[in-house]
Amino acid sequence: MDRVTALAARSRRLSQKTVSVPAGAVLLAVTAVALLAGGIAWIVGAGTLADLFWGLGTVAAVVPAAGWVLASLRHGDVGVDLIAVLALGGTLAVGEYLAGALIALMLATGRTLEATAQRRASRDLRALLERAPRSARLRTATGVRVMPSAEVRAGDLLVVGPGEVVPVDGRVESAIAVLDESALTGEPLQTERSRGESVRSGVVNAGAAFELRATAVERDSTYAGIVRLAQEAGAESAPVVRLADRYAAWFLPLTLAVAGLAWLVSGSAVRAVAVLVVATPCPLLLAAPVAIVSGLSRASRLGVVVRGGGALENLGRARTLLLDKTGTLTAGRPRVLDVIAPPGGKPAEVLRLAASVDQYSPHVLARAIVDTAHKRELSLSVPSEVSEEPGRGAVGTVDGHRVSVGRVAASDTRAPWARAVDNRALLDGAAVAWLTVDGRPAGAVLLRDPVRPDAPRTLRHLRAAGIERLLMLTGDRAEPAHEVAAVLGLDDVLAELGPADKVAAVRAERAHAVTVMVGDGVNDAPALAAADIGVAMGARGSTACSEAADIVLTTDRVDRLADAVSIAVRARRIAVQSALGGMLMSLAAMIAAAFGLLPPAVGALLQEGIDVAVILNALRALRVDQAARPTLTPAAEALVQRFAAEHDDLQDVLEAVRGAADRVSDSPGPQALAAVEEVHRLLTERLLPHENAEEQELYPALAPALGGPEATATMSRAHTEIARLARRIATHLDLSHADGGLAPGQLDDLRSCLYGLNTVLRLHFTQEEENYFSLAASPPDGGRHQGS
Repeated sequence: MDRVTALAARSRRLSQKTVSVPAGAVLLAVTAVALLAGGIAWIVGAGTLADLFWGLGTVAAVVPAAGWVLASLRHGDVGVDLIAVLALGGTLAVGEYLAGALIALMLATGRTLEATAQRRASRDLRALLERAPRSARLRTATGVRVMPSAEVRAGDLLVVGPGEVVPVDGRVESAIAVLDESALTGEPLQTERSRGESVRSGVVNAGAAFELRATAVERDSTYAGIVRLAQEAGAESAPVVRLADRYAAWFLPLTLAVAGLAWLVSGSAVRAVAVLVVATPCPLLLAAPVAIVSGLSRASRLGVVVRGGGALENLGRARTLLLDKTGTLTAGRPRVLDVIAPPGGKPAEVLRLAASVDQYSPHVLARAIVDTAHKRELSLSVPSEVSEEPGRGAVGTVDGHRVSVGRVAASDTRAPWARAVDNRALLDGAAVAWLTVDGRPAGAVLLRDPVRPDAPRTLRHLRAAGIERLLMLTGDRAEPAHEVAAVLGLDDVLAELGPADKVAAVRAERAHAVTVMVGDGVNDAPALAAADIGVAMGARGSTACSEAADIVLTTDRVDRLADAVSIAVRARRIAVQSALGGMLMSLAAMIAAAFGLLPPAVGALLQEGIDVAVILNALRALRVDQAARPTLTPAAEALVQRFAAEHDDLQDVLEAVRGAADRVSDSPGPQALAAVEEVHRLLTERLLPHENAEEQELYPALAPALGGPEATATMSRAHTEIARLARRIATHLDLSHADGGLAPGQLDDLRSCLYGLNTVLRLHFTQEEENYFSLAASPPDGGRHQGS
């Protein structure tokens, strides 16, 4: 059996082990019935029968509790259960059966809550294994035959068809291979590999079929290495120490000392039992699990599935957060950043032609171009004679012209506007889809995976919740990674990492603090398993990533992570408060019992009162923290959705402003004046009414949730500046009409107005999306222009 098969067998065994009825639930039912039956017998006057039922309930709890204690002792742990066992045994020895039954019920309740709160995800790697390629197509002298991937040997010539997963590491033998490497790098843009370049197993063929020369067998290939990394990282993760057991380290010896002294000084075993009864650590057994379970409940309502109380406890102690870039901090899908037309052209026409050809292309960039054209309500033409060359782009006939969209060969003779596009793409870390019409460059579309609108707010809230160090781990190139990190204010960036590199980075951070890793791809699964707490973006992330995680965000919102951390910190704080408060009250009762002021039965009832108090305090974790994210009314959410959609519709206005500024800079003649006049029309008819409506409708609706009108004051100031620049541009047009054209003395100020307006608008849109639009329960799909 090879390594992957062995891991699959191990996965099945782990899955079977997790399906069992919790012993705590059975014990809870038995002790509750015994206590209730004894109470009924006592009410009807059958005292002996009541003692029998209560005694049976006590005995029912002693046996499993003793087993739990012995199991802990074998592992070198001494927890709170030892005090409960001593108290149960003591009540049986001195005949205090009611006290024993009450303790038994509390012990069973605590165990049941703890089991609910501390379930952890099995790291059985099922999803990783399901995705692993099972077969390969071997090229032979007589054709192609299918064989198990485990039988591939180095040097074999394989054929990888469209959409197939590369089975083993190898080298490209065809002219070119177009690959989707997002499973390994997280980067959504497709990559190309030319003849002789290496290809890793686990990536997907996103283009035409190509030939691959195997350079490694399956067990030594990249994907099998990811499986091993996840398995090893999960195995090395230390079990979470219960909050209750940490406090028991000093409460247990104190209890035994007080009980021993009471017996020694008074000579009465009943006093010692009374001390043990009131010291029964129900505040530990109940308060901490109740607070943690309450926190789990709060988190689940927000779409955060925490797979155990241990994970929530650890999350409340976390100080370092590591984040993948693509799909976590960014949207995970490329979007149109800008559309650039040559002098005399219109960006809208460039986008329309490009989208017309790309309608039939499955490429991820083509889908982004077409989606943007539809959102801007452009009328697309039906292309004919469409073909697509993998790695080059789509070609077709549109409105009688031969149009292509994709890559073009580099040339030193490019026009200045085209060289400016290359520079812009380098500065913005963007991909370029060139448009050519009848063989001549006719425009360009810049695309980039944008920062999530809710990411900046999320990171601010994480720091406020106690996260001290924020790092990005990504398989993407360093340039776009550092740009995203600069926008978000991260503490450090590690780029161009493979799965093994991510695991090493996580291990290095774990040596200094409790560490959280957030990711969404197969390549992140080993790092998630290696972290103290793994968080998976489950809404669009890989199943393997979710399987390896302790926490899964079921909605496609990274800001839920900040909510989860805040909930965990608050739940843990309440758990500590409840446990410490309960123990202090128990300590006072222990002193009274040691002096003979509390008999065991009365002490048990007093202990129940303490339990009620600490449980009620622990249930505060169910309430919404007043410092949590503001909640919008349905009317405000509807307005957010409306204005977010308008932001998308206004992207062509922003492009027109920048285009007019470029025209004024390049050739301040009649064409530049026409471009400025078109900008003025767009500002008057579309942009300024949008800004006025925000001021009159959106901001007043948001103010109550944000704490008052002062919260939107800075955005209102931006509206004032936008209106001022628009009026200044209108004044320049009036002057040009009076003078018969743009005067030389106008050009500097007009350029400043146009470029300034473009900058203010992009910044203002981004701020609104981050600060306001991200508050919506279903966030708008904005952010196409961020970082421009």
